[in-house]
Amino acid sequence: MKKLLILLVLAFNIASAQELALVKKNGEMGYLTKSGDFAIQPKFKTAKNFSDGLAAVESDGKWGFINTKGDWVIQAKFEDAKYFNSGYCVVSQNKRWFYINKKGEEIAAPATDKVFDFEDGVAFIKLGDKVGLINSQMKVILEPKYDQIKSFEGDFARVKNSNRWGIINKSGKVVVEVIYDEIGDYFKGVTWAKNGSSFGLVIAGKFKSIDGVEKIWDFENQDITYAKKDEKIGFIDLKGNWVIEPKFDKAKGFTKNLAPVCVGKKWGYINMKGSFVVEPFYNDAETFSNDGLAPVKEKDWGFINESGKLVIQTQYGISAGGIFSIFKKDEKGFIGGLARVKLGNKWGFIKPDGSVLGNQWFDNAEPFCK
Repeated sequence: MKKLLILLVLAFNIASAQELALVKKNGEMGYLTKSGDFAIQPKFKTAKNFSDGLAAVESDGKWGFINTKGDWVIQAKFEDAKYFNSGYCVVSQNKRWFYINKKGEEIAAPATDKVFDFEDGVAFIKLGDKVGLINSQMKVILEPKYDQIKSFEGDFARVKNSNRWGIINKSGKVVVEVIYDEIGDYFKGVTWAKNGSSFGLVIAGKFKSIDGVEKIWDFENQDITYAKKDEKIGFIDLKGNWVIEPKFDKAKGFTKNLAPVCVGKKWGYINMKGSFVVEPFYNDAETFSNDGLAPVKEKDWGFINESGKLVIQTQYGISAGGIFSIFKKDEKGFIGGLARVKLGNKWGFIKPDGSVLGNQWFDNAEPFCK
């Protein structure tokens, strides 16, 4: 009996955690599974992506929330609604914005001049011109003291005071002093920064200038990022050392130990030694995904594998996110085994073998999310 109960709980968790894509067909919106079947048939005039297991949908001019089975969990009674995160959602009723929980109950929150969405356990509060933080227990963890706090990337966010930038963690603790003219995202204890006229890295709280650098981009997937010197792009490591000398006209980040770079007007891919694995041939190129495929553009977009072979013909349009996207990062190409693409004026999803999910195309299709 105990094993049966565990299996039932696991089955419920898997079902409740499934990813669904919001699609529009024949003027109505529904939700598609990764098998290409409809979890919820198109029947809504207006709807939003799933987030935190619930999706906001509109009915008779009011917004409510459904679960992944399409059942109403919170009846449509709000003038507007955003996305659930950390168990809360910001909604509007009688021209007032406030938080609700997953039962649709209003939740009291600390005083704020504006109600902000939660982001993985924290939300901003604002009093006057200053911004602070609350946690998911609706407790103030950082009194409003900053002019600006950027969205958290992982556990860290950039903050600004008196035109100076630094970085805090989700407890509100300063991890990089608020003293820099510009600053990047925090990655493995390192960030890039501009200090006066110098660009460099902040390592263990200390600024290390990199001679002649005019710009540095964020570290993202690997311990290497790109930087500009003498109008050319090269790559530096987490210690600020050049590992690939500046010699490219444009570049994007490394993933799968490969990075797109541009020479003249053509894009190819280099390895960690700076040698071309895919010679400059394409009009544009994006980074490789975890699926081992990267979008490349001739007139339209297709996909190559890590050997540089074109495995999906260049006939599609691609874009990051969608009309109702809740993603912070621009993710183009394959995500979790599927790529969102456009063919003509229709949207759909393709698999790594190039086949179309469910052999269906839609008026619009949003990325898959939970």
